[in-house]
Amino acid sequence: MMGTKSKGSQPRHQEAEHKKLALKAFKKVGLLEDEDVKFMLKGSKLQKLKSRRWKKDRRMKLQDDCLSIWCESKSRSKPPTFSVMDIREIQVGHQSTVMKKHGNSFSEKRCFTIVFAGSRSSLDLVAASEEEGRCWVRGLQKLRKKAETMSQREKIHHWIHEHLRNADENNDNKMSFEEIKSLLKMINIETDDEYAYQVFKQCDRSKTNKLEESEIEDFCKFLMQRPELEQIFSYYSGEDQILTVRELKKFLKEQKEIATDENAVLIIQKFELNDTAKKNLLFTQDGFMMYLLSAKGDIFNHDHDQVYQDMSQPLSHYFISSSHNTYLMEDQLGGPSSTEAYIRALLRGCRCVELDCWEGQNGEPIIYHGYTLTSKILFKDVITTIRDYAFTVSPYPVILSLENHCGKEQQTVMARHLKDILGNMLVTALIDDEVPKELPSPEALKAKVLIKGKKFEDSGTTAEREEEEDDCEDENVKNGEKNRKDAVGELSEELMDLVVYCKAVHFNGFQHAWSKACVCELSSFSENKAKKLITESGSLFVRYNTKQLSRIYPTGSRVDSSNYNPQEMWNAGCQLVALNFQKSGMEMDLNKGKFRQNGRSGYILKPSFMRNKSNPFDPARPRNGAGLNKTQLIIDVITAQQLPKVNKDKKNSIVDPLVRVEVHGVPEDNATKRTRYIENNGFNPVWNEVLKFTISVPEQALIRIVVEDYDSSSSNDFIGQFTLPFTSVKEGYRHIHLLAKDSAPLSPATLFVRVRIKSV
Repeated sequence: MMGTKSKGSQPRHQEAEHKKLALKAFKKVGLLEDEDVKFMLKGSKLQKLKSRRWKKDRRMKLQDDCLSIWCESKSRSKPPTFSVMDIREIQVGHQSTVMKKHGNSFSEKRCFTIVFAGSRSSLDLVAASEEEGRCWVRGLQKLRKKAETMSQREKIHHWIHEHLRNADENNDNKMSFEEIKSLLKMINIETDDEYAYQVFKQCDRSKTNKLEESEIEDFCKFLMQRPELEQIFSYYSGEDQILTVRELKKFLKEQKEIATDENAVLIIQKFELNDTAKKNLLFTQDGFMMYLLSAKGDIFNHDHDQVYQDMSQPLSHYFISSSHNTYLMEDQLGGPSSTEAYIRALLRGCRCVELDCWEGQNGEPIIYHGYTLTSKILFKDVITTIRDYAFTVSPYPVILSLENHCGKEQQTVMARHLKDILGNMLVTALIDDEVPKELPSPEALKAKVLIKGKKFEDSGTTAEREEEEDDCEDENVKNGEKNRKDAVGELSEELMDLVVYCKAVHFNGFQHAWSKACVCELSSFSENKAKKLITESGSLFVRYNTKQLSRIYPTGSRVDSSNYNPQEMWNAGCQLVALNFQKSGMEMDLNKGKFRQNGRSGYILKPSFMRNKSNPFDPARPRNGAGLNKTQLIIDVITAQQLPKVNKDKKNSIVDPLVRVEVHGVPEDNATKRTRYIENNGFNPVWNEVLKFTISVPEQALIRIVVEDYDSSSSNDFIGQFTLPFTSVKEGYRHIHLLAKDSAPLSPATLFVRVRIKSV
């Protein structure tokens, strides 16, 4: 993960015994005597699969820290190791798309796939024997389970010891002063030599000018000191420096937690490390720190990790996580199309995916970005992937948004594949065969797949058909031709029959939509068209979206797969706000942050004022009784811990971090404030700065907290971020666990803040 090249590339020369520093690094993992882990520590040769022809031998080896794996690679752009904590799933046998296509010549018991969180591609691997395959799968599963149960303090301890191992240049299990200086730079601290030497000498009790085992532990304890937490503990514990149940209740009350004797006792029993204190129902400083570093001390309300909202209302009453050009892994001109992109979207809780369907060879429809150089994938392979992953993380309905460019014959083939592959998952008729007055609920459509598409054969000319589905001008830019001819002549009855609740129609104005009052009709809007409607008729758009679904998509000119700001569209009650999931950045941070709540189900119930058609919310002018609820958010940015380097190639590069807090909501709520930057300290920078915001519509607001590396001559470099709904923010002293650009955890990097919320 962070090892030097000389140490990270020793696959053929296993050391006789693990270094003492390495033992310290992963003693908490507790699997040193496990046979599978022992096997992984020795390493073995595996075959890596990518395609029918691309099958390469690659050696893999568990590193001494027991939490990172070295994987032989010919690519210089990818790091040679990955963390066990970055693994989302281990699939056994021929489950992945690559394995289904190209792994059939190998026994299923030899095959496994490592699926990662974030944007890293999956690893499809074949072991030399069935027993070796079982060892890798069992070992990875055990290590993942152990890593998930590690406390934040244990993760920090492990992180420091892993850097200690890397700083131990001569592998003597001792640390010279020069090695300690090297360590400090590795962990993002720039300090003057005099101070560093002073600390070094304090720990060097043996007077040997080298730190040995217990002395190294003392140095680690010094690094892990949290004076700001000690100060908070002292304030609540008083002179005796220990918290009673009564004193802990006082702290819990100010944290806006459940301040009862029962809850205080439960916390002591769970987090106190000293058995005598635990027996006497007392909380020591160590226990208090363990509590604040646990999930209980997060800024995100973990009650919202479960589905907590009413799921029995009409679909139109929910924001629905939606993807645009779901098949693309990169840009819209020449990037690869892949079923892997659908897997990633669905595993993120996406509930509406897009399929651009075109005429393919041998009578088989294909999916790709038409009139571009993006690669092509079979329609039936995409539907199979959707069947396999649709309900892995969420049981609620998935909508397939069909962009149909196929002739009638291949449309019929599409219909057949949909029915044969999806089976009972596919909605093919109205519930109770009655024309609905409102759309069915997510609860009523659990584990079901809906088709969004055209419904009638007499759907008009090519231009009219295009305009019904999308904004014509934008679509022409999207596909690179202004006067292209579409292959579609008429619609297949078999395919039309599968369009039940999501009939795509051209938008003819709000009055026309209300006069027809057909809740099963859905219109799509380019981002520009949607912005125009919001500006001119925001409250009417909100009212329209109380009954019908609307889908928003990026303009075709975004050939790099960039995104628009989804918040503007959510402010108008638009449900299917489709983004390019493959493109990281602020816009996707907002999307992930919004759908982080409600059990990551992909469905978020709109606020009550956005479901009321008789008193519609106006995003431009919120009113009392229709959204307005002025609230003050106060964030004390106190410290950060273990921030990563931005430029890992430069050994002496130390970050100058600053914190930026953004509020995204209705126009008058949008605001950004930031702290000063701290020079040369990414390990434990201290700000103690207060940032205040007034939020008029808190139920619509998202809070994005960003850490950047200050640069006076160019734009600041991104370090990490965390985004969450205002309604999921917890008050009190809180840790924020930062995420990387692709939303993978930046463990153990955190921010420590104090949050207060007041009515205005």
